[in-house]
Amino acid sequence: MKAARYYDQRDIRIEDIPEPELKPGTVAIDVAWCGICGTDLHEYLEGPIFIPPKGSPHPISGEEAPVTMGHEFSGTITALGDGVTDLEVGQNVVVEPYIIHDDVDTGPGEEYQLSKDMNFIGLGGRGGGLSEKIVVERRWVHPIGDIPLDQAALIEPLSVGHHAFVRSEAKSGDTAIVGGAGPIGLLTAGVLKASGLTVYISELSEARKKMASDTGVADQVFDPREGDVAAKVRELTGGKGADVGFECSSVPVVLDMLMDAVRPGGVIVNVSIWGHKPEVDMPSLVLKEIDLRGTIGYANDHASTIKLVQEGKLDLAPFITAKIPLDELISGGFEQLINNNEEHVKILVNPNE
Repeated sequence: MKAARYYDQRDIRIEDIPEPELKPGTVAIDVAWCGICGTDLHEYLEGPIFIPPKGSPHPISGEEAPVTMGHEFSGTITALGDGVTDLEVGQNVVVEPYIIHDDVDTGPGEEYQLSKDMNFIGLGGRGGGLSEKIVVERRWVHPIGDIPLDQAALIEPLSVGHHAFVRSEAKSGDTAIVGGAGPIGLLTAGVLKASGLTVYISELSEARKKMASDTGVADQVFDPREGDVAAKVRELTGGKGADVGFECSSVPVVLDMLMDAVRPGGVIVNVSIWGHKPEVDMPSLVLKEIDLRGTIGYANDHASTIKLVQEGKLDLAPFITAKIPLDELISGGFEQLINNNEEHVKILVNPNE
């Protein structure tokens, strides 16, 4: 089968590799669509980061570069391993793409995303969505009902936004300010809006500002070049400030804005992956008693995220800005997101074209 294999920085190759083997307790899936994630771009430009480099195999998967990429994907079940009795061949599904130790509990309330040696399918090994087929453990497979398969490929990044919302402890009626309207910022805003919050977004890009407005994920969109965003947020909240802020840009001035824009006692959740260590406005954090929280991945968020979409509270179709075959992964995918990123939210790849 065809697969996109990561060898090293700026070295991703479309190759023919053996099809994965069905084992007891696993599920075989024909991949329909796979999204290109910002993490994939970081690996391409700056990696290996999550991907285990040649000579340093991952402690759970035992794999090292080259590995098959892709962790935002949807597909259709083609076979069930021995012991899997609660799914059916032909069901459309998404995969929660974790690699964790077998003895880690993934039940309700468990923080398995923080477990030792955690990594992701499509980064740390065990196949990936940028291939025609994949076999995964049953516990990571989530049926999607009648959600279209292309939209379902966005369930994984949407679950990142849902987990950030859960981490914030925000509630319906609260006010949120989201810093950055890239894919994760927009999808996080979508979760917040669907959960009953008033949502403001700060963004420079004209295309992304338009996307935030047109999709209805933001009540208002601010351009920091056109005035003090934090001052506007305070003005709209009776001088109080936002209850919660979400850092989705990995840009220091955006973090500074959020520290200014949230109310005393407010919460800021950092959702983005930083490639460097920013300065943090500690005086504001102390004097305003701001709660700055990190977040990684998701933990039992997929079911709630799928339900939001199934109930029509969030339309994912507008966030898909291009669809390409696997052979165009670099030119039509990675390079577009690097050089023309303002025009794109999510580029989907069809590994079977």
